[in-house]
Amino acid sequence: RDAFWREQAALIHWQRAFKQVLDYSRPPFARWFVGGETNLCHNAIDRHLAARAEQKALVWISTEVNETRSFTYRELHAEVNRTAAMMQSLGVKRGERVIIYMPMIPEAAFAMLACARLGAIHSVVFGGFAAASLAARIDDARPALMITADGGSRMGKPVLYKSLVDESLKVAKHPPRKVLMFRRGLDPKMPVVADRDVDWATLAQDFTGASVACAWLESNEPSYILYTSGTTGQPKGVQRDVGGYAVALASSMKYIFCGEPGETMFTTSDIGWVVGHSYIIYAPLLAGMTTIMYEGVPIRPDAGIWWQIVQDHKVSVMFSAPTAIRVLKKHDVSFLRKHDLSSLKHLFLAGEPLDEPTHQWIAESLGRPVIDHYWQTETGWPLLSAQPAVEKTPIKLGSPSFPVYGYDVRLLHEQTGRPVPDGEKGVVAIAPPLPPGCMSTVWGDDERFVNTYFRDFKGELIYSTFDWGIRDKDGYYYILGRTDDVINVAGHRLGTREIEEAVNMHPNVAECAVVGVVDPLKGQMPLAFAVLKDGGKPTSAEDVMRTVDRKLGAIARPKAVHFVSLLPKTRSGKTLRRAIQALAEGRDPGDLTTIEDPTALTQIREALRS
Repeated sequence: RDAFWREQAALIHWQRAFKQVLDYSRPPFARWFVGGETNLCHNAIDRHLAARAEQKALVWISTEVNETRSFTYRELHAEVNRTAAMMQSLGVKRGERVIIYMPMIPEAAFAMLACARLGAIHSVVFGGFAAASLAARIDDARPALMITADGGSRMGKPVLYKSLVDESLKVAKHPPRKVLMFRRGLDPKMPVVADRDVDWATLAQDFTGASVACAWLESNEPSYILYTSGTTGQPKGVQRDVGGYAVALASSMKYIFCGEPGETMFTTSDIGWVVGHSYIIYAPLLAGMTTIMYEGVPIRPDAGIWWQIVQDHKVSVMFSAPTAIRVLKKHDVSFLRKHDLSSLKHLFLAGEPLDEPTHQWIAESLGRPVIDHYWQTETGWPLLSAQPAVEKTPIKLGSPSFPVYGYDVRLLHEQTGRPVPDGEKGVVAIAPPLPPGCMSTVWGDDERFVNTYFRDFKGELIYSTFDWGIRDKDGYYYILGRTDDVINVAGHRLGTREIEEAVNMHPNVAECAVVGVVDPLKGQMPLAFAVLKDGGKPTSAEDVMRTVDRKLGAIARPKAVHFVSLLPKTRSGKTLRRAIQALAEGRDPGDLTTIEDPTALTQIREALRS
């Protein structure tokens, strides 16, 4: 193991060589590349200036405000230096936290990279998060500075941030000293708080041409905190290191994503999520690629916009989510086929389990390998994936293939903790030490890190992903959904994702959500909510139930199938199953700050009443 990771470590620049590959003297805490000093910003930008200063580094495309801006490595270097100097002038020091509450605009990328340059710890909070959620994250991180904008935009409608920012800072017990505010012109009447709010453009004028040296950080110092969504109570800040993360990302670009220097990568995520951190900002730049940052949705101005970007920018590596592909599947395939996609090597999908029909549709439509892969905020980079540069393995529909190098993946029985045989469902777990790139701890709470992730299997420190998986006889893994998405129907344990997969097999179902609801007779029963591909085509609940009967047997038949025009989802595309379940059981749906479209819940309520 040490020899392998020592080899991978050569993919990045070390200002000071590390003394030890791995220090695992305090399980389950792993310290990688001990004593080595490096900097994420230097590796992402500065070290490429000699060879590719005039190559595009960042291309920003917004279909929300119909604007495109691009920056070469030289221009990005200048912008990041200027932003770092602005932050220094506002008192930000190495090791201090900076909350970035920004839409998908280039300035958000400058701010993240400037934090890395200074050795400040960024915590990006998804733009548009509710004030109370933002305040909780502020109080946990205790930032010196907050960087924000007057607003984002969604489907052409402005989403204004300032009232949310002001409200969160009133509620927070540890508000930052200063707020750096980028004005996009979306909120002309925006109120300003004297002595606290600083205008980005005004301050930037003072630092044109500024040069700020990179802070050389010991490999295990924190690079950033990213709060995981859906946690109740105290927010859970995933803390990442510097050196291990840089090495893992650089290695993943080489062996998994196959991104070469000078090529272009298009990741359709948001910087508020881990995919945006790893594969919009850091990894493509570490690899000397051009990265595309997209503000918009996949179907506006039409369902061909992403494929047009692939064509126009000769994208070779694309990364998206199953949800987005399911949205595109409802539209005519001609939107995809009319573009020249010859530059595209492959499409990677992650974020939730990929169902077979969607995998088949996109693979056939593109005529390119579509690689499902699986990971988490906590791991920072893929855990299960095909690794095309290591070995070209056949793709199985709906499977994220195999464990990635560096991960000792186990499938364990949830009660005994023993390995389960092939073909049997188990909890996907990782025997520590976790490889480079994974979370180091929970910010400010080592005990919580151990108790949350390593205490599921008695007597042994094993990391639990909280996901069910199954491995077939060829060694391919399939993810069946969260361990809390299992329902017990008359003593039979069924994964709601398995039932969803069966419902999705109906030819007129575009997507669905299945939740377990309390049933006086059977303990629990599945309830399905389905979105039809063609609402004009007669489709009955009975039709859908028969499809489930054929796939899984009558035991998995939903109690009812309700048809809706959209499912409640977070802005990152995850279906809010817990909220649906709460409504179905007559409970309060809880914190809905991340919901994309509140009318989706209204439809669920009405469907339940009918």
